[in-house]
Amino acid sequence: MANILVAEDDDSVCAFVVRALTYRGHQVTAAHDGSEALMALKRGTYDLVLTHIVMPVMDGIALALNVAQDYPSLKVLMMTGYAAEKQRDHNLDLLIHDVIAKPFSLEQICELVDKTLAAD
Repeated sequence: MANILVAEDDDSVCAFVVRALTYRGHQVTAAHDGSEALMALKRGTYDLVLTHIVMPVMDGIALALNVAQDYPSLKVLMMTGYAAEKQRDHNLDLLIHDVIAKPFSLEQICELVDKTLAAD
């Protein structure tokens, strides 16, 4: 299975996503903001970054910009409770694979992760 980095500042959402993906057999590392996620990226190798858009310190869009620059082959998925946030950066669609709106079900997040991992 895949090695996935989850960046989410809401502890309950983070725990839910980590449990769901771990149950599916993935290795999952959790970070509580984009800055912490960047540190994790420097220490390990990941197949996917799943990040919330709105976070303190460094948000998901800034994280996606850093990932695109430093890890261009790394896939990025975003989670948001704010539909308008997807439009905040005019090149966001070039940086990420997809955005999933909160609230989502365990099945929805796992299916999107599997679909993203399978994409070329």
